[in-house]
Amino acid sequence: MADQIKIDELKKEFLAHAESAGIKLNPDEKVVNRIADGLFRNEEKHGEKYCPCRRVSGDKAEDAKKICPCFWHLDEVKKDGHCFCNLYVTK
Repeated sequence: MADQIKIDELKKEFLAHAESAGIKLNPDEKVVNRIADGLFRNEEKHGEKYCPCRRVSGDKAEDAKKICPCFWHLDEVKKDGHCFCNLYVTK
């Protein structure tokens, strides 16, 4: 598991993004921590914080859309009430 200080810093970024985008961060702390840990693992393995719910292909151009917050998250929140990985939800 990633260092709690790093996770807390990332959660601040998540919250700031959610506020500016008119959505909110999932209130379930366990979900948020699990996703943050997955982002850090992807950063270690692939060099970027790719969403843990998206398959990384290795093609940097294709994978750029998968960096959290991913290209699709706002549409998913609007359509489904949450993004695919459940990090962001409707207000």
